[in-house]
Amino acid sequence: MRWRLHCAALAAFVILMAGAALAAEPPKVVVLPNGLTVMVMEDERFPLVSVRLFVHAGSGYEAPSQAGLSHLLEHMVFKSTAKRPAGQVASDIESAGGELNASTSFDSTVYRVDLPSDRWQLGLDVIGDMIFGAKFAPEELDSERQVVLSELARGRDNPDNRLFQMTQAMAWPGKAYGWPVIGFKETVSGFTAEDLRQYVREHYQPQSMLLVVTGKVKVDDVVRQATALFGDLANDRILVPPAPYAPAHGLAKPEITVEYGPWNKVRLQIAFHTAGVRGADEAGLEVLAQLLAGDETSRLYRTFKYDKKLVDDVSCSSLTLERSGLFLVSATLDAKNLAAFWQGLLAELARLKGTSFTDREIERVRLGIEDGLYQAKETLPGLAMKAGFFRFHGYDPDGEANYLRSVRLVDQKSLGAIIEATLRPERMLTAVLAPKEAEAAVTEASLAAMAAKAWPGPKEAAAQAAAKDAGAAAAPEVVDLGGGHKLVLLPDTTLPYVAVSLAYNGGDALLAKDKQGLAELAAQSLTTGTAKLSANALEDYLADRAASLSASSGRDSFSLAAKFPSRFQKDLYGLIGDVLVTPAFLKTEVEREVADQLAAIKDKEDQPMALAFRKLFPFLFTDTAYAYTRLGEPATVKAFTAKDVSGFWADQRAMPWVLAVCGDFDATAVRALADKLAKAAGPAKPFAFPTPQWGAKREDAVSLAGRNQSHLFLVFPVPGLTSPDTPGLELLNEVLAGQSGLLFSRLRDGESLGYSVTSFLWQADTAGFMAFYIGTSPDKDAAALEGFKRIAGDLRQTALPDELMLRAKNAMTGDYYRERQALAARSDEAAKALSHGLPLDHDRQVVEAAQTLSPEALRDLAAKYLRPEAAYVFKVEP
Repeated sequence: MRWRLHCAALAAFVILMAGAALAAEPPKVVVLPNGLTVMVMEDERFPLVSVRLFVHAGSGYEAPSQAGLSHLLEHMVFKSTAKRPAGQVASDIESAGGELNASTSFDSTVYRVDLPSDRWQLGLDVIGDMIFGAKFAPEELDSERQVVLSELARGRDNPDNRLFQMTQAMAWPGKAYGWPVIGFKETVSGFTAEDLRQYVREHYQPQSMLLVVTGKVKVDDVVRQATALFGDLANDRILVPPAPYAPAHGLAKPEITVEYGPWNKVRLQIAFHTAGVRGADEAGLEVLAQLLAGDETSRLYRTFKYDKKLVDDVSCSSLTLERSGLFLVSATLDAKNLAAFWQGLLAELARLKGTSFTDREIERVRLGIEDGLYQAKETLPGLAMKAGFFRFHGYDPDGEANYLRSVRLVDQKSLGAIIEATLRPERMLTAVLAPKEAEAAVTEASLAAMAAKAWPGPKEAAAQAAAKDAGAAAAPEVVDLGGGHKLVLLPDTTLPYVAVSLAYNGGDALLAKDKQGLAELAAQSLTTGTAKLSANALEDYLADRAASLSASSGRDSFSLAAKFPSRFQKDLYGLIGDVLVTPAFLKTEVEREVADQLAAIKDKEDQPMALAFRKLFPFLFTDTAYAYTRLGEPATVKAFTAKDVSGFWADQRAMPWVLAVCGDFDATAVRALADKLAKAAGPAKPFAFPTPQWGAKREDAVSLAGRNQSHLFLVFPVPGLTSPDTPGLELLNEVLAGQSGLLFSRLRDGESLGYSVTSFLWQADTAGFMAFYIGTSPDKDAAALEGFKRIAGDLRQTALPDELMLRAKNAMTGDYYRERQALAARSDEAAKALSHGLPLDHDRQVVEAAQTLSPEALRDLAAKYLRPEAAYVFKVEP
């Protein structure tokens, strides 16, 4: 299994937290007479409920002729059902202020619903109807098949997806894990409605399903409702769990596959076979993955990214599935560095032993794994997925606690045994995705020859942590520190964590046009060392306290964010003060960040959507920072020095700022930090948000060779955040976006014009835009654009029906509360609102104001802003 790690710290904290986790109230589990398992976790923190239905029906259960059938089924159940016409499945949920989605993986399909607590029964009803009442109408199947085929083509445009598909095929040839979850064009094109019905009959047995409900509910109510909806389902066969794949016993030599394509970078992935879930080495493999390349303190990161500067990114993970697993090492780098990295990596693996890692490093990773499991409880969806994972995959009732015990038992000796058994050169599978122009330099033969020399083979090798009882958060407090500086205190003792957000005015707005990219470089350089701590020492300091610290810049803002356990808050307040008051900006560190920013620019130009947003703003605006390319251009960035960064920071720290702190904090300590920062900064310089001019050119396009899809944007200018029209614009965006939004339902479901269709609203202080977006095939560009204009015209002329207005209003309310569950979301919201001169509860006021709008008011707003003659058209073309 793999949980995302936040950071690492002291082993003592691991033991303390794990002990607390073992004392937690366990979920209530009831198995219905027909075998369906119901798990309920009562949680009163929010007026929300999360519902998850896990089904043993993923791509790993398919025959070769069925490749992609599980995924197509996941799409089709959102169509017409016995109780609901097409589009109403999603509409019913979104109209109640909820969210509905599903995902298919190797071993399962998971249906996800998040709703206000007073509508949780609707979530169970919709899930039951969409699965067991699906009609699979032929015309809907034909339409959705085209959507999936478009999604399949879209996936091949993503180099990371393509790389893993290569690894799959090498690791599990001829087996279900060996083909993409989405399937192949040949199989997807042939599926019939009867194929879908038979698949449901065979795999959607009650004995194969787990229903998880968490939030503001009562166990008895959930069990009663589940029994009423699902209790009549019957099992019609005996199901035998799929047998594990036979372990690989070694290859004659390492297997290497190289594929060339329209990429800027080399992407490489090494895989070693391991056992699946609940394997004896599961915890040890996860610890090893994090030690090798889990974060910036890890072995491979420090060696190849930080010291030798050979890679843009290097990572390691342990993938554990029901029947098998893989230990993966992945890297992205320039072709010119591949030989040095490849030889160095294999030499590193060849000499790796359990004693290669210190006790401190191992202790740090132990805490990181515990921390990741513990923080899942911060949100109800995270809690539902984490607890559901352990139950669904056959861990015993104490499986989560036992897993953490296994983590704590990992030491140098056990790591040594795992390394010896797993990381064997003759068992190494390597997939490489390389630029076409590197075809002569990057070959399977050359990589194999280097591998034979660098790593010759032998001749024949976190507990479910406890959450405090939820209590009502205290009222926020705003303190005016004077000099253009403010402090916001947002107490919440639900979790023993603190989130800090510091928002400055400034960012790109402080830059001359020839300095584009400098603000982002300064943000990334800010946390690379202080007068007291080197970059590595700072990373270790954070890791030893399970803390995160980062900075980022925006077009008119600059921010710093931190999160950490409450017990370490005084240490972190001290560090935050040092980072902001005495940053080092060492020449070597700034040079590293310059290299990273250049790599990031290249990477964005490999990704269609990233490239779109990189080029969109300079097209729309002609002046001010809103017209800048956020990361800058390579020639400009390459010339930046530590002196440039230091000079920018001197200007930035003199700007007005707001410090917001949310969580279980010591108010006196927070005030001391705020006073220290205000004193060091002195009175802030005045700042005015810029007002950009819109471009005269109405259409533009950029090309990305070798891709399959077009990405089309129709952009309508709108006013900024302070406009009285903002609530209406937010509501209008909700009408258009979402699975039952007008764009999705008409252009995707109704006309099959593309896979991804949505709208989004961007607003700065003085300007903004609403964009319609579709990812489609190039031959459908014109039809999609006409579809956009047609929908805009309908909105301008006809008032929306009441049910669609209600859906959008409920969606706004639901989104607002879901997004505010995380401590960092609340601190960030407060800091940003006040830094724009808005009320602390501005977002809530917008939501409430939107509830009062009539269909006629929204029609008038559309007439005012959704005018094609004033719009801009932007495309990323293959």
